[in-house]
Amino acid sequence: MPQFIIIHQQVAPYVAHIQLNRPKELNALNLELMGELRDALKQLDADDQVRAIVLSGNEKAFAAGADIKQMAGKTAIDMYNIDQFSTWDTIKKIKKPIIAAVSGFALGGGCELTMLCDMIVASETARFGQPEIKLGVIPGAGGTQRLTRAVGKALAMEMVLTGRFITAREAHQAGLINRIVPTELFLAEAIKLASEVASMSPIAIKMAKEAVLKAFDSTLDEGLQFERKNFYLLFASEDQKEGMQAFMEKRAPEFKGH
Repeated sequence: MPQFIIIHQQVAPYVAHIQLNRPKELNALNLELMGELRDALKQLDADDQVRAIVLSGNEKAFAAGADIKQMAGKTAIDMYNIDQFSTWDTIKKIKKPIIAAVSGFALGGGCELTMLCDMIVASETARFGQPEIKLGVIPGAGGTQRLTRAVGKALAMEMVLTGRFITAREAHQAGLINRIVPTELFLAEAIKLASEVASMSPIAIKMAKEAVLKAFDSTLDEGLQFERKNFYLLFASEDQKEGMQAFMEKRAPEFKGH
């Protein structure tokens, strides 16, 4: 039974919700929580009754960073042997789309975790930041890389080098998040977005996510070849036949993921 997360199955058709649950620590990401999150995501990724996943904290904090107490006394060799980022590498490989529902603080590892998700819905109170520089270190779970790709060099440099937090409005203007909603609606809006995604063909959703992510680690030509391969491959699916037939018959498709 997970200790630091809560799994809500079927919060909407084909949508699951994972809630980070260390409220007293503002959902600080200790090794145990990240291990539970990895295992839960792998379980949901293998569940045919789940097509999209929402990840949230609470109104006060998505996650206010890594658990500094676990790291403060460690040596470089300790950190190398612990290999905490292998958990993040596994989460990156989840095939189903993950929507982050963010309210309050998303700082350090918390900000990096939102960027490991595929879309972000934020409340008006959301604050994003990479304050590791104030501790004498730098982001280690993608903060210098994913943030720069999301918001550009200038803002990423400012956030990483000064530790400044940005507001939900700044994050939206910079392209880091999808939308801003009133605080009381942040989770419901993320579930609504996940439901919209989950109504599409499950196999096409996975291949579309895979193709979009390919754009970040390939040249344009390599990405186009990858996109084309997935496009052709989907013509082997029953969902493609159903989707196009339903379009011609002017009815809603019934996708089954085959």
